[in-house]
Amino acid sequence: MIVPPGNVGVVNFFGEVSETTLNPGVHLLNPFSKVLNFSTRLKDIKENVDATSQEGLSLNLDVSLQYKLDPQKAATVYKTIGTDETQLVISRFRSTVRAITANYPASAIYSTKRQEIAQKIDQQLTQEIPALGFIVEEALLRNIKMPDTLQAAIQNKLKTEQENQQMKFVLEKERQEAERKLIEARGIADSQKIISGGLNNQVLQLRAIEATEKLAKSNNSKLVIIGSEKGGMPIMIQP
Repeated sequence: MIVPPGNVGVVNFFGEVSETTLNPGVHLLNPFSKVLNFSTRLKDIKENVDATSQEGLSLNLDVSLQYKLDPQKAATVYKTIGTDETQLVISRFRSTVRAITANYPASAIYSTKRQEIAQKIDQQLTQEIPALGFIVEEALLRNIKMPDTLQAAIQNKLKTEQENQQMKFVLEKERQEAERKLIEARGIADSQKIISGGLNNQVLQLRAIEATEKLAKSNNSKLVIIGSEKGGMPIMIQP
């Protein structure tokens, strides 16, 4: 008996099913045994599922399920399901999609929570399907359809939210810039206050003397007139 590639064989001997499956290749069996081949290749189910949102709004989802037979459970699948598991898997798939979708509002399903919903569908099926004898590879949420009026309303809502977020960003940026300018202005005012507070008459006279000394030592200075007794500033007269 030959089991082709991508399959496992289940031996049925007069109604008694062997728990041991046959791998691809040639096998010597009792000539009265019957071997049923089960594909272990990846299968891709594409479904169009009618569902409802948390608010009870009608939605239509394009979903996919990629799964394959667990080779070690082929005999169990044959005894409990038969040779065609498709309808049973599809039924579980549809039920899971509807149950999870019903936990989300329509706007979230359409926009922000699509990836999360797909992940939850995948997780739920990964827990349920192996009990049937199959391995889940991936569940995909390909597309979401809803009435045009509802879709337009959701799009307008999303647009408004984006505009509000943009406005908040602009206002926050302007607030930060105003705070920066206020801090800068306070720093300048404090600096001027400190400088003006330190410029008393004694300091001014000292600065005047220092300036006079520099002017007297300058090669270009021809005449230096000292200020009056009241502390007038020195004046340099050029020829």
